[in-house]
Amino acid sequence: MTDLKYLDSFHMEVDEVGVNERAASLSARSIKKSSKVQAIRMAISMIDLTTLEGKDSEGKVEALCRKAVYPLPGDISVPHVAAVCVYPNFIKTARNVLEDSGVKIASVATSFPSGQSPLKIKMDETRKAIESGADEVDMVISRGHFFEGKYDYVFDEIRRVKEICGDVHLKVILETGELETYDNVRKASLIAMLAGADFIKTSTGKVQPAATMPVTLVMLEAIRDFYYETGIKIGMKPAGGIRTTKEALGYLCIVKETLGDDWLSPDLFRFGASSLLNDLLMQYRKEMTGVYQSADYFTND
Repeated sequence: MTDLKYLDSFHMEVDEVGVNERAASLSARSIKKSSKVQAIRMAISMIDLTTLEGKDSEGKVEALCRKAVYPLPGDISVPHVAAVCVYPNFIKTARNVLEDSGVKIASVATSFPSGQSPLKIKMDETRKAIESGADEVDMVISRGHFFEGKYDYVFDEIRRVKEICGDVHLKVILETGELETYDNVRKASLIAMLAGADFIKTSTGKVQPAATMPVTLVMLEAIRDFYYETGIKIGMKPAGGIRTTKEALGYLCIVKETLGDDWLSPDLFRFGASSLLNDLLMQYRKEMTGVYQSADYFTND
């Protein structure tokens, strides 16, 4: 299934009320205290620690990378995060710190966050990111073309970027806050997967609303349906606005109930939520020691 003609084989209409109710129910499920520490460690291992600001510097990226490898210095029971995501010009800086650490280097490309550039420029940017050493590329879809009904263009753009990526993982950002309806989110998800996305991702973090549990559920169900049709496992990354341990554990419950344990891995599920890490660390120390530590004990991202 690598052709947009297969899009018609998927049911497209989403029951909005049903999605909202199911997302609320699943995310409200509690995790036993005996399993909470394990779940927190899992969530930490799934984070893409990110800095995508105009004021980014080599020093800031280096500090972020050190935190990615050792989120809680002195405590080796805390795993490293999944990846560090930076602009292409900081890939080599990240590589100098992360070499052989197990932390992946992700880079945004394709005129992030707007996607408003000609395809040739997007392809050149993707090539340069990979040549610089990116392990993963996060691209944005052309929302303008999507809303014009030019689904072939959106599909072909993703397909051509994936051809450049080869074995480098491609995460396709839908920018769900701009897609307006769950039907559009489902359609964009399926287009991205048919075109070769390794992951589908909610948001750039620059548009509100960003990640929400109902939108994530719609995307997870699209991944499930795609897997049933093709046997291909596609990853999922909610990004933007996830700040608390309680929220993160709610997302893990939704993933488990929708896709099963296979997706409870950094290989198939990520959080794009840098501010989440400190709350996870605070909750982890609370579970291990019985007391909360001040936020002053944890570095700012």
